[in-house]
Amino acid sequence: MPTTEIPLAHQTPRIAALDLIRGVAVLGILAMNMAAFATPIIATETPWLPHPASVADEWTFAALFVLFEGKMRGLFSILFGASMLLFIEKSDARGNNGGLLQLRRLLWLLLIGYLHFLFFWLGDILFLYAAVGMIALPMRHLPPRSTLIFGLIFYAVWNATAIVHFLPTAIAAEHIRLGTASAAEIKLHAKDLGETLTEMHREIITAQGGFFAAVLNKLHTAALRPLFMVAFVTGETLPLMLIGMALFRSGFFAGQWSNTRLKTMATLGIVIGGALTLAIVSWAMPRHFPPNLPNNLSGIPRLMMTLGYAATLMLAAPKLLTSKIGHRLAAAGRMAFSNYLGTTLLMTFIFNGWGLGLYNTIPPHQQLWFTLLGWTLMLAWSKHWLAHFHQGPLEWLWRSLTEWRLMPMRR
Repeated sequence: MPTTEIPLAHQTPRIAALDLIRGVAVLGILAMNMAAFATPIIATETPWLPHPASVADEWTFAALFVLFEGKMRGLFSILFGASMLLFIEKSDARGNNGGLLQLRRLLWLLLIGYLHFLFFWLGDILFLYAAVGMIALPMRHLPPRSTLIFGLIFYAVWNATAIVHFLPTAIAAEHIRLGTASAAEIKLHAKDLGETLTEMHREIITAQGGFFAAVLNKLHTAALRPLFMVAFVTGETLPLMLIGMALFRSGFFAGQWSNTRLKTMATLGIVIGGALTLAIVSWAMPRHFPPNLPNNLSGIPRLMMTLGYAATLMLAAPKLLTSKIGHRLAAAGRMAFSNYLGTTLLMTFIFNGWGLGLYNTIPPHQQLWFTLLGWTLMLAWSKHWLAHFHQGPLEWLWRSLTEWRLMPMRR
């Protein structure tokens, strides 16, 4: 069995830059998911739940919010759309029906995502990607420009709708803080807070119980949660997938954009999007990060920074892919599916009641150590695994199920 290191760009007929960006995204997603592994999911919205936050907790939350929140998920969604087209093109080139295979691939992902949710983690995103991917699949025939425009308009409308939806609650919370709230606003705030606390306590009971008790609890109280997530988050995920398709068709990931164009996109996205995000954080921090509101206010800045990150990584890709850290990042990206589910297994074992039982005991600023642990493991094992095998273990399983035959595994 050969163990000689092969440059990633020459291992398979794939676009190495996709793997690099995906590697950065899968590490960044863990940074944001850590709060939802260690505590109830509401902790990804505010550091003040389920426990009062320290100064260190608030600054940790603020830094993660500015750098990672939504941007890594955005990169992943964009890459998912681009990868759908890449898979179809490669399948068609081999004489297969790429569209049909992609649909089958999404159906298997739908099942895997639901099992991931049911047996391990409430925050699964695979079910969402599979369901939204099936909506995006027939839209792949649109011209790239139309796909991009539709995606941007859809995203803007969704973001505006989210702001309008949460604005009354935000105004009520602000009036309560100032002592000027009406009776109706007090009632609205109490109702919203009550629903949040009820869901939070339900998650705590589920996570701190035994393995099978947690599964039964989810079936009893949250069996349709993945479907509700599709209903509420499609407005963000579908436009990003369509933007990814448009970028793929434009040659963005193949290095066909000029450096000037990439630098413009990177600068505008990171500088303007970052400034707007910092403004939101500077408003939210004195108010102790009201749940839901910062995330919903930051939709447009989040998209700008996501595209800015993508352009920056494309500018860095030629040199980064020849470096040791770039090689490890790209390897982690090639095994993003295995790494995503692998970190779920590790973190649920560390935090949940059927494992080490650390759930709801680690404050936000100390959760960074577990993030660093996950990053280290992903960067270490991915490169080593790919020196011996063509794909990650779950990538191989997913591909074998899609093709309905055992795919080659060892090099």
